[in-house]
Amino acid sequence: MWRSSQRGRDEVTCIACGDSVARSEAREYDKFGDRWDREGKEFEHLCKPCDRERCHQPRGELEALLEDVESAAAGRDRDAFLATYLELAERADSVEER
Repeated sequence: MWRSSQRGRDEVTCIACGDSVARSEAREYDKFGDRWDREGKEFEHLCKPCDRERCHQPRGELEALLEDVESAAAGRDRDAFLATYLELAERADSVEER
């Protein structure tokens, strides 16, 4: 049922640190924040230490913002990416405050 896509996969790679860990020693991470709607999804994984270190607070529209930044800064350097992120994040904050 739920674990059908996991059969035969004994190890997964942590998206935070890159370590390969046993599936039983990892936590599923759904970048859309809806791990209960499992149909058609491939989950990413975090090792337990990285999962404990991450912020478990709601991320609002962070994933959508990052996708917008990646599109706007495609192929540019890290500084351009960060500048674009700050610009779009500030714009989003000013819209939310209204």
